[in-house]
Amino acid sequence: MTKAKILVVEDEAIVAKDLQYRLNKFGYTVSAIASSGEEAINIAREISPDLVLMDIKLKGSMDGIEAAEEIYKRLDIPVIYLTAYADENTLERAKITEPFGYLIKPFKERELQTNIEITLTKHGLERQLKANKKWLDALLKSISDGVIASDLQDLITFMNPVAENLTGWKQEEACGRNSSEVFNIANGETHNPIESPIIKVLQDGIIVNLPAETILITKDGAEIPIDDSAAPIKDDKDKITGAVLVFRDITERKRAIEARQKQIEQEQLVVQWEEINQLKNDFLNLVSHELRSPLSNIKMMIQMIQLSNNTEDAQRYLRLMESECDRELELINDLLDLQQLESSSYPVITPNALLLQQWLLWVIEPFQIRVQEHQQTLQSNLSANLPPLFSDGISLERIVVELLNNACKYTPAGGEIVLSLSHNSSEAPAKTIITVSNSAEIPVTELPRIFDKFYRLPNADIWNQGGSGLGLSIVQKLVEQLQGNIQVESGNGWTTFTLTLTDLYSNPI
Repeated sequence: MTKAKILVVEDEAIVAKDLQYRLNKFGYTVSAIASSGEEAINIAREISPDLVLMDIKLKGSMDGIEAAEEIYKRLDIPVIYLTAYADENTLERAKITEPFGYLIKPFKERELQTNIEITLTKHGLERQLKANKKWLDALLKSISDGVIASDLQDLITFMNPVAENLTGWKQEEACGRNSSEVFNIANGETHNPIESPIIKVLQDGIIVNLPAETILITKDGAEIPIDDSAAPIKDDKDKITGAVLVFRDITERKRAIEARQKQIEQEQLVVQWEEINQLKNDFLNLVSHELRSPLSNIKMMIQMIQLSNNTEDAQRYLRLMESECDRELELINDLLDLQQLESSSYPVITPNALLLQQWLLWVIEPFQIRVQEHQQTLQSNLSANLPPLFSDGISLERIVVELLNNACKYTPAGGEIVLSLSHNSSEAPAKTIITVSNSAEIPVTELPRIFDKFYRLPNADIWNQGGSGLGLSIVQKLVEQLQGNIQVESGNGWTTFTLTLTDLYSNPI
């Protein structure tokens, strides 16, 4: 690094001039020469040099070690000691000031230049690291989720202000404690303790989500319903060095869900359809407005961060945040689609002739890679020479994709998924039948509720399957729009969804 500005602090004028000559020869600029500690501090404040070469023994009441400590700590300017003193006491005092170099006079020119170059490079990196740390700290303090980080021994190393407010623990109190002591969680219904997800992350090295109905028990004993996920922190060699936990207060979300449940009960009692629809629209508009605006802001913030930050751990954490945003946005979109379907404001369907053998192969193509990644198999039994089906391709595609998504999510590794197509022309109108089967069984007691809004299978959390519980409700409404029928049956280790459709031209809408 040439053209660096250097302040020389030396009370021997001849030595100082010699240093200036050597430094100029190396390509550096000697901005000033000071002969005392007090003068060095004042000059450093005025000119802000890139580096200070400091003699330890100086004239006056302040020696070079005291001056160096003031300059580095107050002005963040690196210091290299150039001294004839190497006694143990001097060295111990010098080490406290965190110097970047310590050269014993007389020294070689190459030795001096090497120390200067290393110091300038090291200090530049340290400044960049400090700036990045401040930026990351500001980010973690400004987000609306609680964040707790731990080391490899499950000892807390960081908490942001939101985590402090939710847990009731201050960062200085929590640091060094086990995560389960600070992040005390239990089942909201049974109050049985739940193991800290950080422990499982450190053991298995995977992302862990909390089960439903989890509550956080704060330091003062209050109970807060929460949702969270934890992920491993890895170094550049993919070795786990700790874990990060992101969690949020879902009190408002639970209230919204409870409000929805009450609304459903009211819908069953209210006779006039207009009143039911108005209540439903008000609820959906409220949910979409309250969730969409902050999520859009967070999404934009994440994208900006990803463009400007290349720290691997921060990127991994930000990807986790982005995934959570996508999940919430999916819920909003599903709610709005369901609202449109139930209020008959969904886009008008446009029937066209579909050659289902080729069309279904195109629809299932993206799933081939997915099932391979999950060690599943996807078979397609598509009968040949079937007549075209006159139907709406967009709606039918969403139906099939939703059914295949469900099959992929709930089929265990090594399981099978089968898509079949057949045609029944023995009765009028002729029927086209599409079935999606997977080797996973749904309890018979759960089948009557499978198409209910917000309904999820009891073991969905055990299988780590997310979702809004709206997908099959949307499928049912779309099937009704296509004047078809959908049924589900389960037994002998298999679940089968059967979709029956007729040509729309035979039953005009």
